[in-house]
Amino acid sequence: MSEKADQKRGGVRMQENGKVTPQEIKGWNWGAFMYNVFWGIGNKTYLPLLTIIPIFNIVWIFIVGFKGNEWAWQKGDYQDVETFKAVQATWNRAGLFNFIIAIAIFVLYWVFIGSMIASLFNNY
Repeated sequence: MSEKADQKRGGVRMQENGKVTPQEIKGWNWGAFMYNVFWGIGNKTYLPLLTIIPIFNIVWIFIVGFKGNEWAWQKGDYQDVETFKAVQATWNRAGLFNFIIAIAIFVLYWVFIGSMIASLFNNY
């Protein structure tokens, strides 16, 4: 990594392309976490495509969730932070909704399996 990429200026990190990543956009991105491949293509950040690799993706989806906003800011043509936040808010809502639905299905699945096992034991 170049020296320019490692410089810190006023609490923000200067990236290789010269764009400064504002502190207020850093943070978790549910859209990047749940829709990693589609989110990456839509935001012109292709590192999320590494989630296609089996086993590696278990760790990489969390990295994408944490670093996604920074990557999108660096690759995007956003005029200001508010525009960026508005675009990512849509991804965040969709990702969070998908996460909640996935957890609900997971819980219902295990409740169903548990009831099936319980009914098997009750029959004997």
